[in-house]
Amino acid sequence: MFNLATKLSRLARGRYHSPTVVRLFSTKLHHHFKPNPVALQIIDYAFSLSRSQKSDESYGQGLLVLEQCESNQHDGNSKGLVLLAMSTLLSERGNFLEAIEKLNTIKDLKVSSFPLRVATMEALAGLHLELGEDDTSSVIADVCLNDLDANKPELDDGFGSLNARARALKGLTELVQGNTDSSQSCFTGAEDNLGIGNDALSYAEFLHTTRDFETAKKLYENVIKGIPENKDYSDPYNLAAGNMVWEDILLAATCGLGQLESHMGNFGDAEEILTRALTMTEERFGSHHPKIGIILTCIALMFRHKATMEHSSSLMVQEGLYRRALELLKAPQLETEGSVKKETVEQSKVYRKDIIALARGGYAETLCVQQNRKAVGEKMKRWAEGAWNNRRLSLSEALDLSKISIIDARISRAL
Repeated sequence: MFNLATKLSRLARGRYHSPTVVRLFSTKLHHHFKPNPVALQIIDYAFSLSRSQKSDESYGQGLLVLEQCESNQHDGNSKGLVLLAMSTLLSERGNFLEAIEKLNTIKDLKVSSFPLRVATMEALAGLHLELGEDDTSSVIADVCLNDLDANKPELDDGFGSLNARARALKGLTELVQGNTDSSQSCFTGAEDNLGIGNDALSYAEFLHTTRDFETAKKLYENVIKGIPENKDYSDPYNLAAGNMVWEDILLAATCGLGQLESHMGNFGDAEEILTRALTMTEERFGSHHPKIGIILTCIALMFRHKATMEHSSSLMVQEGLYRRALELLKAPQLETEGSVKKETVEQSKVYRKDIIALARGGYAETLCVQQNRKAVGEKMKRWAEGAWNNRRLSLSEALDLSKISIIDARISRAL
């Protein structure tokens, strides 16, 4: 096992517009795929090389190694495996368009390994969700399910776990769009075949949002305890890529559990778990990555909930956390003159907009109670309300906890 230590040194200035055409795989499946051991060693080396320095140069070297490795593979499955690894490194650096291109290339190959195909579709959907392209993610999940159903007779015993994974992916895309009933229908009947990866995590998040705290907590804990020590590509059924890799699953499950403890009023446990998630994120991405801003937003919301429940005050702590989170999330500047127009905010191309809206909405509350800063707080509040795009609940409901809102650290979205 090697440590995942990445740093996005440059983020794109502006919204990504990724391809929306979803292509089917070009061949029938054969799920008994044995990865090329030499390719596995090269992938392991490329990952270690890329993450060693957390720099553009080290990632460039790692990608060059993988490009050479891919050119030396002679079958679709082996080429697809290397392309999957390349997409992971690209997504870690924030190059989501290039990562998506690599994943789409896999679908043009003669990939017969269905676990590899599921991992590809899962990664594609995850990246599109992080880009806010929810409709595309939903279509990708449908394609994955249809591909699975069409090949069910050939999968035998492998169908159950892969079906649960594909249905959980569809359930996540529905949950992101606020379609709770549709999300539930995706998970119903798949519970017995859930693993300890993205499928179990997505189901835990669904249960969390619908207030089944006890079951959600068990699932979060099972995911955290069950993450395999060997996270390489040697087991086809453990393949993952993009923002859906095991390290992202562990981080998101830890962050989800911390938020759950906060929602249950266990603030000591919540602070400890979220602090652990913060440490994990810093070790993996470095101290200036936007993911740090996501975890800080979770911690700030926890302090807000604690202050509300205990009738105490933590305004200075919350304000500091929100301010730092917004800096790391690269939140756009508020207009210096005039009013904030809702339609302008809705149309603006802001990355991680819903989480920025949560942080900015919480920050606005801390300012509005201070008379000399109320005007700035009101402007900030209007921006946050205009940016908030969750169909299941309003921004005020998310902040007041009249309904449960959680942040998925995998896809950088509020559910």
